[in-house]
Amino acid sequence: MTAHAATDEAHALALDAADPLSALRDEFLIPPHGKGEQAYFCGNSLGLQPRAARAALERELDSWAMRAVEGHFEGARPWLRVQDELVPTLAALVGAEPAEVVVMNALTVNLHLMMASFYRPTPERHAILIEQGAFPSDRHAVLGQLALHGHDPREALIEVAPDADGLFSTTAFATALAEQGNRIALVLLPGVQYLSGQLLDLRALSELAHRQGCCVGFDLAHAVGNVPLALHDSHCDFAVWCSYKYLNGGPGAPAGCFVHARHARTPRPRLAGWWGHQATTRFDMDPGFVPEAGAAGWQVSNPPILALAPLHASLEPFRRIGMTRLRERSLRLTGHLETLIRTRLDRVLEIRTPADPAQRGCQLSLRVRGDRGTGRALFEHLVADGVIGDWREPHTIRLAPVPLYNRHMDNLRAVLAIESWAARR
Repeated sequence: MTAHAATDEAHALALDAADPLSALRDEFLIPPHGKGEQAYFCGNSLGLQPRAARAALERELDSWAMRAVEGHFEGARPWLRVQDELVPTLAALVGAEPAEVVVMNALTVNLHLMMASFYRPTPERHAILIEQGAFPSDRHAVLGQLALHGHDPREALIEVAPDADGLFSTTAFATALAEQGNRIALVLLPGVQYLSGQLLDLRALSELAHRQGCCVGFDLAHAVGNVPLALHDSHCDFAVWCSYKYLNGGPGAPAGCFVHARHARTPRPRLAGWWGHQATTRFDMDPGFVPEAGAAGWQVSNPPILALAPLHASLEPFRRIGMTRLRERSLRLTGHLETLIRTRLDRVLEIRTPADPAQRGCQLSLRVRGDRGTGRALFEHLVADGVIGDWREPHTIRLAPVPLYNRHMDNLRAVLAIESWAARR
């Protein structure tokens, strides 16, 4: 097979035809473009709607209409324990014990709840370490916690810079921890770095942080549902994630939280609420707080039933297929897109995501070579052509071929659209 034959339409169609998981696309609603569909590469910002989501939501609306308050106890899915049904699937997805996982709130709310317990600064040890260029909401939350405890971020915020290639090395984190670990209370890092798509080594980073006496937490917004995770074996103290990106739970979907089993009955303080009280005595209405063991003990309020309904539908493919097979398909899809770009667009684009598939998820971060404002022009051309990725200032286009609903033909369509733009430059 010639190099061109490996990157043409016949080859892409053959790859899709040979892949039994290509049929997963039919379980999602693809937004229209003209008389056809979009080529949607923006699952790293908002996943597509599962076709089953509408019926799941309508079932809960019907239960509310027919049962009112008794819906907490009656029906096929009583509301009182409805979020608990999600835990086994999520625990398997993130490599955790069921008691280590809970569905609640939104990502940054959960991050603040976790920092209330795991960021316990002292005069000697009060700094927080993050990566330079962290996702803004994480940085906002960290600065908020520093201010809450009366610390000056100019002294108490430590930001580790990437290497010259824009990627983060474990060595850089190790050096920062070795030099300043005695004053660091918390290390907060991403599972997958949002801008570059780089997958970090969570276990190695946890070991480095714990060796210096620091707590460690991870933001898995761009990792959960994207890459295999082993949170329990990583030994991190906590992790948080959203459910509206790769998990396809819908805009603002309830988020998730992991707390390692060694903290199941921690004496650490927490921002408590009644839904975190042990379930067996919660409705005794006793004023004393007895936390549920495990991650569930960090819950504050009762769950939003209507918002949870689409998440039940969106997690079903993960339960049915498993992350191992989805990751295998993801590697094939992302590898195909990478091959197309390097073969047909090498003079136009540079890929800023690690070349090693083991060090990335499904996202490829792209930059126009010699970009002088042309990257934004290319992005707008792609949108007009129905190829939907996303733009991150000042010069990054992110394309994420998601294994649940993207196909090899989507990859080719994106590359052809970029070629048509480049031909007119």
